[in-house]
Amino acid sequence: MTGLAQLEALAEPLALFVAGGAQRDHAALPDGVETLLLLAPDGPRFWAAFTTSAEYRDGQPDPMDRWSRRVIDALADALGARAFYPFGATPPWPFYSWALATGQVFASPVGWLVHPHAGLWLSFRGALGFGRRIDVPLPDTAPCSGCARPCVTACPVAALTDTGYDVPACHAYLDRAEGAQCLSHGCAVRAACPLSQDHGRASEQSAFHMRHFHR
Repeated sequence: MTGLAQLEALAEPLALFVAGGAQRDHAALPDGVETLLLLAPDGPRFWAAFTTSAEYRDGQPDPMDRWSRRVIDALADALGARAFYPFGATPPWPFYSWALATGQVFASPVGWLVHPHAGLWLSFRGALGFGRRIDVPLPDTAPCSGCARPCVTACPVAALTDTGYDVPACHAYLDRAEGAQCLSHGCAVRAACPLSQDHGRASEQSAFHMRHFHR
């Protein structure tokens, strides 16, 4: 068992899944990397796994980032790969463009990334770079094909506009009493995606991420 199947088998008990693979002929990858495989949390299973970790329980800052480094560095060592993270690098690694280059992740109508399995709850904990080509099957259809696009109108303060994301408007809303729902249960736009609803996410996980975003 090599390549994609091996990574999937090792990632599954960590509640991570391979969200896509970017190839050098379609993406600007780091030197020596021919294929970059993106690792994403796998729905409610991820929160249940993460909250049993030492990093979550030790009371130190950035528990999820520290957990990600520990487990994904171990995957890299086991597979002879290089680990990359969407945090801690200056300048940051271009995960958004890498994701689009996979053909398995798409730009939603609001600009945020959407995945057939995770919907708008998609996020990345890291990626593994390999010095050889590893193919990842493409989805049958783009996830937003035929969708009624509820994400476009879901934001209560219309913070997602044609010119980009009005982050100050979002933070201002979260500071008000009416923003408590988003703060405790997650972004209304992400939750509105039909695929997000199928994927599911624990409210505690959404609150964890929103606290990190809004601190």
